[in-house]
This record gives sequence, C-alpha cells and structure tokens, in this order.
Amino acid sequence: MNSRRRWLVLTVVLLAGCAYLPASLDMSDPPGQAAARPAIEGRPKLALVLGSGGTRGFAHIGVIKVLEASGIEPDLVVGTSAGAIVGALYAGGYRAAALEQLALGIDPLSFFDISPFNGGKARGLAIQHFVSERLDRRPIEGLQREFAAVAARASDGGIVIFNRGNTGLAVRASSAIPSRFEPVHIGADQYVDGVVASPVPIRAARSLGARIVIAVNVLPYVQNLPQGASPGWGGVMQRRRQLFDAEAPGADVVIHPITDNAGSSMSISEEYRRAVIAAAETATRAALPRIRQAIAARSGSGVVASAH
Repeated sequence: MNSRRRWLVLTVVLLAGCAYLPASLDMSDPPGQAAARPAIEGRPKLALVLGSGGTRGFAHIGVIKVLEASGIEPDLVVGTSAGAIVGALYAGGYRAAALEQLALGIDPLSFFDISPFNGGKARGLAIQHFVSERLDRRPIEGLQREFAAVAARASDGGIVIFNRGNTGLAVRASSAIPSRFEPVHIGADQYVDGVVASPVPIRAARSLGARIVIAVNVLPYVQNLPQGASPGWGGVMQRRRQLFDAEAPGADVVIHPITDNAGSSMSISEEYRRAVIAAAETATRAALPRIRQAIAARSGSGVVASAH
C-alpha cells in the first residue's frame, strides 16, 4: 500500500472515531485566570454557582427559569462540569427559554466523542465545539456576564479557575470526567473535571468577589442512590458530598432539587430532562424567600426583586 493510500485509510479510521468535528477553529487564547470584574457600583455582586452532575445538570435550567421570572439576575456565574456548560451559555446571553429549547433538542450521547486510540475515552472536543459555536467563539471575557469554569489539575487535584480565554476549551476541561474523558492539555498542564476538587464551586465564587452566593447542588440525595450501585460508585458519591459539605457554609442559599434516575437509561431521555428542569423550578420557588432575604441583607435594603 503506497503512502497516499495509507494516509487515506488512516483518515477514514480517525473520522469513524469522531462523533463530532469542528466546523471552524476557535483561535481564542488558552484559558487562564485573570482578576475578577469589579462589582457594579451600588450593589453587592451576586453569584449563581452551578454544580456538577452529568445529566442531572439539566436541572440548572429550571433554576435559571425561576430566577429570571423573579427578576433576579446574577452578576457572576461559576460552574463545574455540567454546571460550566449551562453557565457558559447563560453568561453568553442565552435566556432561560432558549436554554430549555436547546436542552430538549440535543442528544446527550453526542458529547461522548469516543476515540479508539485512548482506551475508549471521549476526547471532549464535542463539548468544546458545542459551546464555542453557540457563543460565536467568544472568549470568556467577551461574554455578557462574568463567568468562570472550575477544573482540577490532573497532577495534584488542585482547583483551577478559568475566567479568561477560550470558553469552549475551559468548559471542556471542567467537564473531563477522569474515567470517561481524556485529560485536557492547556499549556504545560493537564486538567480534569472540576468535580474532583469542587463539585459546587462556592469558594471560587467568593474568591471572585461574590457577596451573595446562590448555589445549585444537583448531586443525588443519599436515599435516591440507584439500587445495586457498586461500592466504588457509592464511595465516589460520598467523596463528592464531603467536598460539597466543606464548601456549603460559604453559600447564602443552596438549592438542591431532586434529580432521580441519573445514571440509568432514563437519564438521557427527553422525559428525564423535562422532569429535572421541573423539579428545579419547584425547588427554586421554595427558596425564593431565602434568596430575597439574602439580597436584602447584603444590600442593606428591604427592597428586592419580587416574583411576577
């Protein structure tokens, strides 16, 4: 076989292993950390923190729906993993209705662009380009709202905050679940899913100047763990809950909707997406009095946004 034919065969094999290829290249600077944006004069910086959770992350859209309808608009959005995907789009100008329409129209399995050359792990390019293209390849600093994606250094598990540079690449790093996705190379380091270090990145939001933090935890409730879950999986969930518990006191309000069935075949269905969005709407409406109280306390005023 001549060299040209070998190259053509290799190209076909590579394409077969790619669930998604970019329509265009994103030439933004690599993600990094920059100084936080200053607070808007006369009001405390309000952060919405969106946690990790795979398909449970569709619940974040329900939270945004209720906050938007109540006139509560965050200045800063910080996300880990699934929370980074939703958060980037929200920070980039997507309103709740558009986010919901997008969520109901996608196939979650399309994000798993598995490569035959790395032990069957997904590369994460599908996530990167999904985000980049829907944000017109704008860097993080070009989004309407201040945004940060939280990832973990693969070498030591340390928390890394990406709030400038290539948005899609930052979200890809934040979403690179170690057992399912390749680590993401940025500069001299490799990064993995922020769930390893900070499933609900409340401290990151505080470090970026947030005075009011509304956090959304979509980790499963203990009583809702799947029947027959392996001891290893249960241990992972326990570790994530411990990490969340360590950060939870730093939030003014934590919203924890019930998101059953994640991890089952049900979790990729449109029915499941609708169910978790609705569950999050219910949980957020219940939390509105505490949210208003926190805003009033921090702003030194008894007047806050009211629900329509």
